[in-house]
Amino acid sequence: MPLDAADLARVRFAHSPLQEAVESLAVLADTTAGPYHRWASKVTPGLAALRLPMLRALSRHRSYWPDFLFPAPERLGTSFGTELERMRATPTDALRADLDKVHANQPLAPALLRCYDAPERALGALADELTAYWATCIEPIWPRLRALVDADLSYRAAGLTAGGFVRLLGDLHPRLDYGEGALRVHTPRWDYRTERRGAGLLLVPCVFASNRVLVTNADSQPMVSYGPRGLGALWSRPATTRMAPLANLLGRSRAVLLAHTDLPMSTTQLAAMLGLTAAAVSQHLSVLHKSGLVTRQRSGRAVLYQRTPLATQLIADPPPTDLP
Repeated sequence: MPLDAADLARVRFAHSPLQEAVESLAVLADTTAGPYHRWASKVTPGLAALRLPMLRALSRHRSYWPDFLFPAPERLGTSFGTELERMRATPTDALRADLDKVHANQPLAPALLRCYDAPERALGALADELTAYWATCIEPIWPRLRALVDADLSYRAAGLTAGGFVRLLGDLHPRLDYGEGALRVHTPRWDYRTERRGAGLLLVPCVFASNRVLVTNADSQPMVSYGPRGLGALWSRPATTRMAPLANLLGRSRAVLLAHTDLPMSTTQLAAMLGLTAAAVSQHLSVLHKSGLVTRQRSGRAVLYQRTPLATQLIADPPPTDLP
């Protein structure tokens, strides 16, 4: 993938809620689910109650997802609803061409035949299925997904500042290699190539991409998705089993906040996760910050908090409850 000066000038990052939802379907189709096993086992009962004929038909051919499921995010904080509306506006010819690629030399599943017969109605039905799936399986964990991506973007920004585009693009993923004016995408099955110059490059961290690199021919520029750093921390259970002594020292709310700030989190995200008011969370975080137990840094309009090594040590080795 050649990248000249015009391309580098148009490199940007974004996060796609719709892509997270679609790629998570592939994770659920894997019986082992790898690092996602805990999440998969938790959502499976609710998923069984959903009627998702079109999504299930598409996921049977997950080696290639149709491009219309991945509209290029227009900005960093694109909402799930906005992406759904753009998907619903897919032109009929593009929809049918994508389905032909997915089901090459195979008959279309009955649930997908309506995409040919009544495209607008079919896209509306697919949007309804995705909405139901999102509410059941993704929305409950969205604050932590977003926090992990925000942390990855902060890391990438620091890499760009320290080493320019060479460091930024060379450090994204082991299957991405940048040099001699080109970004090479290596996958087990194929190498992606394009001669489109000046279109730029859209980089999208996707939690459910895991260790894969995903390449999509987005609306206006190539889109490369990769698994962000810190996936192991995302799915680990917050360290609360030994929190009682620390709760006695700091108070239960502050101890629980420390348990949930293993990843950078905003006040709003923490309040939503823990069922507290944003004002209460802000007050507790202020005390923890002054005590050297959390750090804070700005990411766009949000301020992200993350516990310090001292706080992590306190959680792992809490103070004794009794004096000698």
